[in-house]
Amino acid sequence: MTVMLDRPTAIETPEVPEDSFQALFRTLMTMEVPDGYRAEIIRGNIVMSPWSRGYYLDVMDALVEQLMPRLPESERVSYAPFLFALPGQERAYGPDVYVAARQAFRTTERFIDGEALTLAAELTSSSTRNADWLDKLPVYARAGVPVYLVLDMQVHTASAFWEPTPEGYAKRSVAKFGEKLRLPPPFAFDLDTTGFGTVPEHPENPENQGNAANSADPETPENQE
Repeated sequence: MTVMLDRPTAIETPEVPEDSFQALFRTLMTMEVPDGYRAEIIRGNIVMSPWSRGYYLDVMDALVEQLMPRLPESERVSYAPFLFALPGQERAYGPDVYVAARQAFRTTERFIDGEALTLAAELTSSSTRNADWLDKLPVYARAGVPVYLVLDMQVHTASAFWEPTPEGYAKRSVAKFGEKLRLPPPFAFDLDTTGFGTVPEHPENPENQGNAANSADPETPENQE
């Protein structure tokens, strides 16, 4: 099944055997994804969601610029659109920003091995927020991704998770936008989030509607306390 977030209509795709990640993945690799959308495998479905809003680029640039001088040897940081396969978790994600081994990109495949990830970062939107918190947070931990960073653009908080275990990440740090967020090794620095919550003024921008998306917050670690 293929679902397009922000649009309630499911798109018909070829039938795939139940619980067959490989078949679903092959379907995804042969699909024509509409311009402006990215496709991921989430909870047994191919899910299409819009690429980030324009002003998110300033946040991604700031994140990349701060990570660049702290990269582990032989790794790269980017927000170029790549799909990372996590077959052990039956998922395939396209993180907004990532740090991964350079060697993993020396392939002719259209996807990257998820084991190459050192950090995955997501900037939430109204259409992806639940998946970013409720699916990707536990899955990245079970997959052993060292650091997961969630920049929640709806409530203006930054959350870092590290020390992955099969039950989830053992440690986390949280900061409001405008404050500094401590990132763990191998980065080990204070991420400056100044300006991350700046939203361009536009009457039709849903992000300016009093953060209406917050009325149905997912059960994030922050609102469980």
